[in-house]
Amino acid sequence: MDWTRNYKPARRRIALAAVYALIILLLTACTGLPRLGDTERTSPAPAATPATLPNEQPNARPRDTHAVQVSERRAEPATVRRAPKPVPTDLWERVRDGLVLDPPSGSQVRYYEKWYANRPDYVLNMTARCGRYLFHFVEQVDKRGMPMEVALLPTIESACKPQAYSRARASGLWQFIPSTGRRYGLKQNWWYDGRRNVVDATDAALNYLEFLHDEFDGDWHLALAAYNAGENKIKRTRAYNKRRGRATNYESLRLRRETRHYVPKLMAVANIVKNPAKYGLKLTPVPNRPAFVQVDVGSQIDLGVAAQLSGMKVDELYALNPAFRRWATAPNGPHTLLVPVGKETKLVAGLEKLPPQKRMQWTRYVVKKGDNLGQIGRRYGVSVRSIQSSNRIRGSMIRAGQDLLIPLSTRKYAGLSPQPKAKAPRRATASSNKRVVHRVRKGDTLWAIARKYGVYVHQLSRWNGIHPRGTLRLGQRILVYPR
Repeated sequence: MDWTRNYKPARRRIALAAVYALIILLLTACTGLPRLGDTERTSPAPAATPATLPNEQPNARPRDTHAVQVSERRAEPATVRRAPKPVPTDLWERVRDGLVLDPPSGSQVRYYEKWYANRPDYVLNMTARCGRYLFHFVEQVDKRGMPMEVALLPTIESACKPQAYSRARASGLWQFIPSTGRRYGLKQNWWYDGRRNVVDATDAALNYLEFLHDEFDGDWHLALAAYNAGENKIKRTRAYNKRRGRATNYESLRLRRETRHYVPKLMAVANIVKNPAKYGLKLTPVPNRPAFVQVDVGSQIDLGVAAQLSGMKVDELYALNPAFRRWATAPNGPHTLLVPVGKETKLVAGLEKLPPQKRMQWTRYVVKKGDNLGQIGRRYGVSVRSIQSSNRIRGSMIRAGQDLLIPLSTRKYAGLSPQPKAKAPRRATASSNKRVVHRVRKGDTLWAIARKYGVYVHQLSRWNGIHPRGTLRLGQRILVYPR
């Protein structure tokens, strides 16, 4: 056999087989090698040494040190925790933090700063009165994101007197006139005046100011001026200036003196609140916490009874609830009372135990010959209007034998005017030194008669069952009880 004929092909096949085996061996070895970067992700980190970065293998590819520093700097704000700003204990500090309005130009601000600085007792008393209501003002202004100067408006509107009443018939802490009060849902009747309700009037005032702020394109000076003078007055004055090519900002408007000084007066108060020591003044400290809570008493109740149940003076109850014009809540509501924090539990517990017939104090009176509403009201210490309202009497006519329900206020619990006991009517003559009958002459007025006998007009009105501004007739008999 000639084996040399197949030697070369066999040698070629052996060489090819060796090459294939080598390739397979190389591929198998490659699958076991780590991929680029796998060493850094999977290898455990040895202890750091000065020659290596933390969490990095000595033999691994060194990381970009600059990139590490940048990354650490970017993460720093998320890891730094700043201590929260402490909540101020004095409410005036909270007010100061929210004062943001710029004062108008002119010297009026400095004038009112001096005016208040020369009256330290006035400022001290005013800020003491504001203490009852200021936390509520600040809370509501803060919730709406309004400048804190708005919370100081009652200081210049009413000096924080809830019973304040102006010549323009504006009433309450925020000084609403009747029409604007009704426009913003403030109920007004013989029993109740919503313009003096601390909560409702505050809400209405802030609603009105927000409307004015939007109406005058975000200009708070114009909004505040419109709150004082009315938006239509400010609109007309701005239109007048615009037609003549004049500026229409607050300082450029020709307004009555009260409105021109309105914003400067407010800014003067704000400056004093910012730094009272600068003006030699002190503000009565006001705790930064609620001063009162609302309690729904359910139905009509004598305010004296409510005061007794809550363990407080009626004067204090009236100061928080000045909207009630009589001795009790209105028959048809509202029946919500504001009471100091801490008194609500006692009031609610007392109401649960109080019999319905004791919520109001009443007595029955039989009209006798010669009686009139003024005499009956004086005898029981109540007004003629309260007798009329309780008995649905429109005028002043009553007849002998008629039954009247007399609502008796329990003011005796709080030291208001003493409650006289009911007694039989006493027949007095014109010559008695306790009663005088005045015959109306030409030119007489209730004011002139009251001055003549040393009494008050409201007393003449109550004694005779006539309106304080009513018209007198010639020869009319006016009953007077001189001092």
